[in-house]
Amino acid sequence: MQGIKRKVVYVSLYETIAILLTSVVFYLLGFSVFDSWVASVAASGIAVLWNLVWNTLFEFWESRQAKKGRSIRRRIVHAVGFEGGLVVFLVPFFAWWLGVSLWEAFVLDAGLLVFFLVYTFVFTRAFDQVFGLPASALPASDTNVAR
Repeated sequence: MQGIKRKVVYVSLYETIAILLTSVVFYLLGFSVFDSWVASVAASGIAVLWNLVWNTLFEFWESRQAKKGRSIRRRIVHAVGFEGGLVVFLVPFFAWWLGVSLWEAFVLDAGLLVFFLVYTFVFTRAFDQVFGLPASALPASDTNVAR
């Protein structure tokens, strides 16, 4: 599976599983089923929207840089900017919706960050095992086969 179909399936599965897992985590932390589900769905929606906005802004900035390419430094800036934006949006939301302090919401968000680092690695590996690698990751001789 390649192209836009692969991306839609990837995001749909990734976010559905993430919502289910984070809802359970919130519930196990003592929040109601309803509050856990709403917090998880909202966090997922915020993350998807922020991803679209952040990548658009980053690519706009990147296109105007004299030095092209994606160095380790540039990738770190991209990742830190994305995660930093999520903190700005999610911490106040969690504090408000879950009725916790900003510090507790920040700690909760930090825990989610660690969770999502592991989850993303495991999910992506499993997705590639089930659906195959994207064309961009295949050797040149295999790209015609993948389409």
